Amino acid sequence: MKIKKLLIAVAAGLLMASCSTPKLGYFQNVNDREERQILESNIVRLQPGDKLSILVSSKNPELAYLFNLPVVGHYSSSTSGRGLTTSTVAHYTLDNQGNIDFPILGSMHLAGMTRSEVINHIKNTLIQRGELKDPQVTVDFLDMYFSVMGEVKSPGRFIIDHDQVSILDALSRAGDLTIYGLRDNVLVMRLENGTQKSFRVNLTDANSLYTSPVFYLQQNDIVYVEPNSRKARESSDLGNSFMTPGLWLSAASFLTSLIVLIVK
Repeated sequence: MKIKKLLIAVAAGLLMASCSTPKLGYFQNVNDREERQILESNIVRLQPGDKLSILVSSKNPELAYLFNLPVVGHYSSSTSGRGLTTSTVAHYTLDNQGNIDFPILGSMHLAGMTRSEVINHIKNTLIQRGELKDPQVTVDFLDMYFSVMGEVKSPGRFIIDHDQVSILDALSRAGDLTIYGLRDNVLVMRLENGTQKSFRVNLTDANSLYTSPVFYLQQNDIVYVEPNSRKARESSDLGNSFMTPGLWLSAASFLTSLIVLIVK
């Protein structure tokens, strides 16, 4: 009798193991109409080594011209049969102290500033020094990226084209996680002041996700999605042969048949 009960328990366990699936849902503790406060609205800020373009315009184009870098190239293209010419202006690169050398105005410290703060800083400086009465300043960040690696459908390096990029935006750009990706232990690596820092993000828990210091990414952040245990097993030859669902189903079927014969 004890042998029968043991065999039944083993067969049930094998069936449960063969039919088990990883948890794939995000935000598993979110209720309808529930509100959550995001820890920090982290807008992208300039760091040493970042590149940006700055264009100054005014009602007096001759004066505004003095505050712009020279055009370094012209590119021709055709759209709907009409020839178009695009000009490329030289860009600025922040030095190790976070400064740029701006025409006429000289050295300007921009590290730590957002795009809008750079615009306001340059406009106010031009007005306060009496250089231009009505300056219009356009700033674009160049060559800013984040990387997504691991168990996502399209890993790669992606450009930052908005002032705010959340980790959810990043994973969406990478095609979302595969079924093998760990949703409760996503790694974000960030370089701050010469120190590499690591953060863990739980996508299944909205409370910890929205309060994470890396909910909004910064330039050069690396998002790594680790494989779950099933993927790790299947990555080895032994795992491929021993842990496949087909093998477990066959074993469970055999034990079930054996139990039926014993019970009879």
